[in-house]
Amino acid sequence: MKNQKARNLAISAIFFALLLLELFIPNIGNIYLFPAMPAVTTIPLTIAIYSVLLGARAGMGLGIVWGVVSMFLAYTRPTSLVSIFLFQNPIIAIIPRALSGYLAGIVALKNNRLYYCLSGLISSLTNTVFVIILASGILNGNQELLAHLGHTNGNLLVLLTSALAFNGILEAIFSAILAPIILKPLIKIIQYK
Repeated sequence: MKNQKARNLAISAIFFALLLLELFIPNIGNIYLFPAMPAVTTIPLTIAIYSVLLGARAGMGLGIVWGVVSMFLAYTRPTSLVSIFLFQNPIIAIIPRALSGYLAGIVALKNNRLYYCLSGLISSLTNTVFVIILASGILNGNQELLAHLGHTNGNLLVLLTSALAFNGILEAIFSAILAPIILKPLIKIIQYK
């Protein structure tokens, strides 16, 4: 029991540090493929792996850390006008990331590649879908955001979906492919006594 707690604490510290590196070092956690377009984020993969290793509640905790730090960065060093509008709002910044970690942990029911793949996929899609839905509900009608997205009128849900769908699909594929590749040997190493 004592060894398990120490191991979980060590895993948590490593993933917390990895998350901070991804958030603070450019083009590690958020990769900008095209100028003025939203970044493709690799962070849901990290959240999914952590959630599989330590469970849904721990994954939700790391997701909350991701959301809080994202909100802090949106205030202190925003990367675009879209990040200012979206991630300075605590509901949009935190809830999708917390759910991303929680649902990734719930999906990982069994110790096999299929569930690891689903965990990575769910982590990415949950973040993207909930950011779009919450932002559309909270910011719908915001003329400045609409103008930045290239429209003076329009449905924000449709505009955000079209702007973020490509990135969301890339993130989901990336996480779904890499989660089982990373998790299978990592679990063997962690379980080794």
